[in-house]
Amino acid sequence: MSNESMVRSAVMVLRSLVLLGIGVVPARTLTAQDFIPPETSGQAAEASKIQIGVYGFSTRVGWDFGDDAGGIVSLALDLGNLGSSQVRLRPSVEIGFTEEIDTYVVSAEVLYRFTVDTERAVPYIGLGVGLAGRDDCEVVPSCPEAWLQFALGFELLFRDNMNWLFEYHAEDALNRHRLFFGLTTRRGGGG
Repeated sequence: MSNESMVRSAVMVLRSLVLLGIGVVPARTLTAQDFIPPETSGQAAEASKIQIGVYGFSTRVGWDFGDDAGGIVSLALDLGNLGSSQVRLRPSVEIGFTEEIDTYVVSAEVLYRFTVDTERAVPYIGLGVGLAGRDDCEVVPSCPEAWLQFALGFELLFRDNMNWLFEYHAEDALNRHRLFFGLTTRRGGGG
């Protein structure tokens, strides 16, 4: 399969996921919402602080559409809030399997979630850095290397404490493209 046809198929899959996401977002989130004044109690002040801890995790499978195209398995942790419950710290580990070489990426990302966790659909965007290596790292001059990462995804309610996860991941400063599908734990219960 040529690089051009792989890029075309990746664009078609991404376009389909975006259209699916647009069709699934509940109509109530697209309409004007009632204004709820902020709380002034200690709980609201506490929610705006940096909170670090293990609040959840996700497991994902995916496909890398780069030169070393192949399957990926990944585990990510929800490690806390950075000033807001919608700004999250998420480290992750990815292991890629190809016919020729296996790849490894350890990363840390900051995600901004556009809605609160109790909504049925939670779109998000993120930026991060990763350290990427390969099986033959000792013979490759630029290995391991640091990668700038971009994430765009959404979660859909599956159960009270779980969401489906769909994510596009651009890694290595937009030179590698990966699509993920998986399950993630959900904070705050169902909506």
